[in-house]
Amino acid sequence: MKGNEMIDHLRFHNLLLFGRLWLRMTVYWLWRYRRAATDPARRQPVKRSTRRSQDPQLFPGLTTKPSCVACEQAQGHADSLPEAPPPLMAAMRGRPRQVDTQQQSCPHSTCSYYGWVGLGNIRANGHPSGGRWRQFHCLRCQGYFLKTYGTPLHGTRVAPERLMWAVGGLAEGLGIRAVARVCEVNPNTVLSWLVEAADHAAAFAPYFLRDVRVTQVQLDALFARLSAVKAGLVRAAEAIQRFARSPCWVWGAIHPASNLLLAIDVGERTLAMALRLVHQVVQLVAPECPPLFLTDGFKEYATAFLTHFGRWVRSPRRQATGPAPKPRWMPRPELLYAQVVKSYRRRRVVHVRHRVVFGTLAGVNRVLAATGWQINTAFIERVNLTIRQHVAAVGRRVITLCKGETGVCQHLTLYHLYHVYDNFCLPHTSLRLPLS
Repeated sequence: MKGNEMIDHLRFHNLLLFGRLWLRMTVYWLWRYRRAATDPARRQPVKRSTRRSQDPQLFPGLTTKPSCVACEQAQGHADSLPEAPPPLMAAMRGRPRQVDTQQQSCPHSTCSYYGWVGLGNIRANGHPSGGRWRQFHCLRCQGYFLKTYGTPLHGTRVAPERLMWAVGGLAEGLGIRAVARVCEVNPNTVLSWLVEAADHAAAFAPYFLRDVRVTQVQLDALFARLSAVKAGLVRAAEAIQRFARSPCWVWGAIHPASNLLLAIDVGERTLAMALRLVHQVVQLVAPECPPLFLTDGFKEYATAFLTHFGRWVRSPRRQATGPAPKPRWMPRPELLYAQVVKSYRRRRVVHVRHRVVFGTLAGVNRVLAATGWQINTAFIERVNLTIRQHVAAVGRRVITLCKGETGVCQHLTLYHLYHVYDNFCLPHTSLRLPLS
């Protein structure tokens, strides 16, 4: 019995020793853990989050003013214009003229009356060789010109009705070869008619669209495919590079409330083209009321708007001593610009985010509240579809695609033609007066 009691006491002492050792090690590790947590020298560095903050950041401004080539050219052209018109030429003898020539001007650039109307220097000179169009005579430079000068009918012997139907077919979406087959002429003839009509339309639209008062403008761009890429004649990598640098992007700007097409242009998707499109819009809208601009997430738009609606602002001093801060090129307070940023996955829109770039969200909503809309670019995207339907070269899955960049440049005239055709020919439900 004594031997068994000695064995039990020995086991008890071994267990007690092991328990004390385990308790001491546990207290030691707890002490080290608390010391490491409270000691700044032994504290582990906190990993920073790589996710960017979604809070809007204040625009810091630019140290240099962005330059616009179109504005510089317009300024140089404005400086070269004459300050005062030439004197009025009154008829001293003969019977009063029966043909009104007040709307005619001398087309010769060397004449001092070039471009001036209603100054009495133009006289009617009958119909030469019994032709269809009347001839006019400038008394200052003694030059002659037909009534059709500066119009698509000048220099052609085609009937006006035939030319009108051909240009109307092109504007409605027919290809050049299709119009040539209908009119029974050569396709090159139709192309020449198209070029003449587009040149006239490019001068006609800016003459009538001046000081347009609009509250908001939507801008966007679309591209046209090339038939060589579609037919598989170009590799995929080369096709992507070709799309990136191809001058076949169609830029447009509309007033969504009335579907008025303000500007349309073609070029690469670069800052230079964004500046040129915004410059065209600025030349049309009234300068005292800049509208709300709505675009997609293309970042070059912000620079283009800042170039035309910016000013120099001097920042206040942060310190009593030291050099004064340099002035910054900042947007004007009345400028409102918002973007619709779309995220794509497998060519499908998975997320849409609205972002106010210039101005405040309250100011943007105040403008949109008049029409009950939200920030969107749906109207200009619908116009893009209309352009694809009316211009055969930029349609989807059609046989009239351009074969290369040269063919796209030949179809630039269609866009100018559509500009006039949409605003002055097609009836819209938003018009106040009924179509007569």
